Amino acid sequence: MERLKTCSWWPNWRKDVAEYCQTCDRCQKANRATGKRFKMMIQIQEPKYPQEIAHMDWVTALPPGGDRSYNSYQLLVDRYSKNPMFLPCHKDDTDMDTAIIIWNKVISHKGLFQNIISDRDPNFTSAL
Repeated sequence: MERLKTCSWWPNWRKDVAEYCQTCDRCQKANRATGKRFKMMIQIQEPKYPQEIAHMDWVTALPPGGDRSYNSYQLLVDRYSKNPMFLPCHKDDTDMDTAIIIWNKVISHKGLFQNIISDRDPNFTSAL
């Protein structure tokens, strides 16, 4: 609008330009700020101590490595301390495999988290 203001003018020009930008397909695709904002489904409280809330995600499509040819890993991050835990796994692991890995590598050593927040990856929700 600033550039347009310096070179032209007509009555109600600001309103006309804003209206045009709202209906212009190219403007909408180029300017992500015009789209509807997404909100979290639930409000996540800040944890008060370690091991209260963890965020979990998978990193996949890695070259095979290690003694068991792992090609992925689960990333578990403690929301309080921000400490990451990298748990090697396979891309085709089932939900039971995921639970066993978390039990053996995290819960048996550090204890339970009150909440684990996931992006509902099929590796974790396939049998729910």
